[in-house]
Amino acid sequence: MRETPAPNAATSLRAATNRASYPRHVPIGTRWADNDVYGHVNNVVYYAFFDTAVNGLLVEAGVLDIARSPVIGLVVETGCRYHAPIAFPDVVTAGVRVARIGRSSVRYEIGLFRGDADEAAAEGFFVHVYVDRATRRPVALPEPLRTILQGWTSAAEPSLP
Repeated sequence: MRETPAPNAATSLRAATNRASYPRHVPIGTRWADNDVYGHVNNVVYYAFFDTAVNGLLVEAGVLDIARSPVIGLVVETGCRYHAPIAFPDVVTAGVRVARIGRSSVRYEIGLFRGDADEAAAEGFFVHVYVDRATRRPVALPEPLRTILQGWTSAAEPSLP
């Protein structure tokens, strides 16, 4: 049996994407409490930025009512690649795109941009599986949601595996 060599730093790094790779943009202010003892935004906060950007856009588009929508998205996979630090009091812009739309799932990709930088400080993704709120069983994406998501797709290659 052949062993696959572990990736080294040179093969696992990718260049950061730029703002134009994302069709939607959401400004997010950092908070004093976001910084950790190392003087930068803690890694768990990046995931909160992802949720804030995507769910805020869904609410704004009228396809998510957090308290009453009969179909909701549950995160089943997530990841993040860090390129440069973000720290309070930076203003972050989250770029959002949809990389894949399935029958009941969506892969969202998010780039976080510090200040007016054109290259992402971090890039992440998460996959929502859409389920019936009451039964938590997967359901087909409602057409209004599918229509909105199709407008968020980008010709750019997905940034993370």
